[in-house]
Amino acid sequence: MTEGAESNQPDLERGRYRYWKGQELERGGGRAEAFSDAVIAIVLTLMAVELLRLQAEGGEELGTSLLREWPAYLAYAITFAIVGQVWLTHHNMWRYVARVDQPLLLFNLLLLLFVATIPFTASQLATHLRGSTADQRVSAALYVGAVLGEALFFNLSWWWARRRRLLRDDVDPGLYRAVARRFLIGPVLYLVAFSFVFVNAVLSLCLYLLLVGLYLVPGPGDVRRASTCGR
Repeated sequence: MTEGAESNQPDLERGRYRYWKGQELERGGGRAEAFSDAVIAIVLTLMAVELLRLQAEGGEELGTSLLREWPAYLAYAITFAIVGQVWLTHHNMWRYVARVDQPLLLFNLLLLLFVATIPFTASQLATHLRGSTADQRVSAALYVGAVLGEALFFNLSWWWARRRRLLRDDVDPGLYRAVARRFLIGPVLYLVAFSFVFVNAVLSLCLYLLLVGLYLVPGPGDVRRASTCGR
C-alpha cells in the first residue's frame, strides 16, 4: 500500500478514531417502519384477544350475552379503525423519509408508546361506558389522551423530518407543506370529538369513527394509483 493511500484511511482503522459528524453512517427509515408495523400489528392482535375473553354468564342465552357486551364491540370497532388509520398514515408518511436521525427515531418511539396504550384505554372505555357519568368522562379522557398523543407525535415527527431535511429531495416541497397542514387537523378534531363526552359519551365515540372516515378521503401524502404516482 502506498504512503498516500495509507494516509487516506479513516482514523478508526489507524486506531485514532474521534467523533466527527462526517464519519457517522446514515441510515434509511426501513427498520423504523418495520418495527412500527410490528408494534401496530401487536396492538390490533391484543384488541382481538380481548374480544375472545368475552363469555356468556351461567344460564344466560348467547344472544342476550352478546347484546350485553355492546360497549366492548363499539370500543373494539372504533379502536381498530383508529389504529388502522394510524398504520395507513404512518405507512404513507414514512415512504417520504429518506434518512433518520436520533430525535426522529425517539419521536417515533413516543408515537408508538401512545399507540400501545390504546388497548388499555379502550378496555377502560368499554367497561365504564355504562357506568356513572364521572366514570364515562374519565375513561373517555384516557382514550382521547392516547389518540391525541399519537396525533401530536405524528405532527412533531413530520415537522422535525422537514426541519432536518430528512425527507426525500426529489419531491415538491409544496406537497410536504400540504401534508403538514393535513396532520394539524387531527389533534383539533380529536379535541372536538372529546368535548362531546360532556353531552353524550356514545356520541363522542361515534364522532371518532367519523373522523377516521374523513382521513380515508384521499388527500395530500396518500398512496395514489401506480399509474399516476410512479413511485
